[in-house]
Amino acid sequence: MTSPEIVNAAKLLKEGSLVVMPTETVYGLAANIYNDSAVRSIFELKGRPSNNPLIVHIHSFEQLQEVVREIPAMAITLAEEFWPGPLTLVLEKQDHISELITAGGATVAVRMPNHPIALALLKETGFPLAAPSANPSNYISPTSAENVRRGFGDRTPFLLDGGPCEKGLESTVVGFKADGVYIYRHGAITREALASVLKDVEVHSLTAETAAPASPGMLLKHYSPKSRLIHTPNIAAQLKEFEGSSVAVLSFNKEYSHPAIEAQLILSREGNMEEAARNLYSALHELDAKTPDIILAEVFPDTGLGIAINDRLRRAAEK
Repeated sequence: MTSPEIVNAAKLLKEGSLVVMPTETVYGLAANIYNDSAVRSIFELKGRPSNNPLIVHIHSFEQLQEVVREIPAMAITLAEEFWPGPLTLVLEKQDHISELITAGGATVAVRMPNHPIALALLKETGFPLAAPSANPSNYISPTSAENVRRGFGDRTPFLLDGGPCEKGLESTVVGFKADGVYIYRHGAITREALASVLKDVEVHSLTAETAAPASPGMLLKHYSPKSRLIHTPNIAAQLKEFEGSSVAVLSFNKEYSHPAIEAQLILSREGNMEEAARNLYSALHELDAKTPDIILAEVFPDTGLGIAINDRLRRAAEK
């Protein structure tokens, strides 16, 4: 898949500019990994702290060897099953990979996106791309071109519009140790899916409280709307506390009724967790645009994709 827009985007990247590209997870703010000035521009445009590493995007297994030093057998197993797709591997970096990308660490986060435009752009450039989410730091991740433009306004770089993102939730990030696989960030691939492929290998979970941000998405406050968000297991009880306020409600599959509710979005009336994950960020963007005093977001069942959804909402609620 090559188009004049992709050719133009590749040219801009080769010249050191930033480009917004769609992926199956969220839209990414891309730069040439071998251009330190361009990589710095990502941090500057997003207002992203330098201790928050970036994910490197590749289009082939051959490019993986260009970026990382060693590939454990467990990583190969997962890559063969889930790439291209929403899985990021944290591996020992090659010496030439800039510490700007790895936040000074010895490991680099790498994935192969499953989106025709992203893959075509990577092939057209010929080099890997560093690409965090295309939004101001800590704000809601973008799953549409409109979300990107709303976040950056007239500072929006050249943007390749690929429509709504298929997954709507960031990649799952995993690292490797002798005793098994460690999930740094829960995402679009569930722990159960990883375990089913790894068979007898133990799958552990890390949190921001138990590990330094060796991967993106591990900062305590992240994915946050401008309006105050409360992540609650009991929306009905919380509504009573905010009578007289402007309240927006985000729920899994239940509709609530209360005079304080001025806006309400249900992520999946059928109770489908994949649909809920796909709709999560677009719903948060829509509710936040209404500037309510409070957004009440429901705690999801803490299994499967619900773990990743709860993770995003918990971080969004951090003060």
